[in-house]
Amino acid sequence: MNKETNTKPRKRLIVLSSPSGGGKSTLAKHLMKLYPHLMFSVSATTRKQREGEVDKEDYYFLSRKEFLKKICDEELVEYEEIFGNIYGTLKSEIKRVLKVGDSMLFDVDVKGALSLKKHFPDDTLLIFIYPPSLEELERRLVSRSTETKEEINNRLLRAEEEMGFKGEFDELVENDNLQHAFETIKKVTKKYQI
Repeated sequence: MNKETNTKPRKRLIVLSSPSGGGKSTLAKHLMKLYPHLMFSVSATTRKQREGEVDKEDYYFLSRKEFLKKICDEELVEYEEIFGNIYGTLKSEIKRVLKVGDSMLFDVDVKGALSLKKHFPDDTLLIFIYPPSLEELERRLVSRSTETKEEINNRLLRAEEEMGFKGEFDELVENDNLQHAFETIKKVTKKYQI
């Protein structure tokens, strides 16, 4: 069988999604190095800007009032309130990239990923990254030392719910080992002509 028959249609919106602590942000950084032509989707958020973060590079940092206005004006493809902060993807970001024919990488939660697929079904590739077990996910969250025990428990409950959506994704990648997961994602993205 030749390579052409194995190749899937080209996808320009590459979406990495996983439960919190699943490794999507780390794998997204690896993909950005592998494919320098990929543009990274900058999400909007109401969360406070952390030290070292740059507005319009790391996030579009908006007040709650500004964010709610964008929701009312239907300027977002998807949005969700997570642990007291709202996150979302601006339609203008995606339209700008598709207009010039570039590809864009997203690092979003499960509901955001499914919403992107709904709005741009022909252009979107959904990749779900999952941990080998919830116990391993808990170990990773604890080792980050960035959340309280209560926040970790909330993230684990949410992770269990998100794992139920695996079947709605185009490709599944187990992150049992970071290098192995990255090699798998490289194969997946080649298949879709990234």
